[in-house]
Amino acid sequence: MVDSIARVKHIRVTPQKARRVVALIKGKQAQEALAILKFAPQSASEPIYKLVESAIANARVKADRDGEYLDEQDLYVSNAYVDEGSTLKRFRPRAQGRAFQIKKRTSHITVVLATPEVAETAGATTKKASK
Repeated sequence: MVDSIARVKHIRVTPQKARRVVALIKGKQAQEALAILKFAPQSASEPIYKLVESAIANARVKADRDGEYLDEQDLYVSNAYVDEGSTLKRFRPRAQGRAFQIKKRTSHITVVLATPEVAETAGATTKKASK
């Protein structure tokens, strides 16, 4: 019954490209997600790989603190999403004294890991609230 969250903010990856990689790991087991990210060709897979590793470590620390047993094989990616961060604006000189704006986008990436028991209890409370 452990859930853990890991976030990274202002990472220099465009949100659109990061969302493609996050879609690969949603709902997968944490160890399987790491294997997918390790061999994914996209450049956004490296920071997301580190983020999933961090979420696993957070779950381990949280379980130790609460005195609960944690089997890392039970952890899965219950939620993962990418929000748009601040945009760095740069200018590129062009012909006849003009300047074109370049937008260097950043992302805020969040990964939530959970064990199956946590997901079932969370789903049960949501169903009761909606009735």
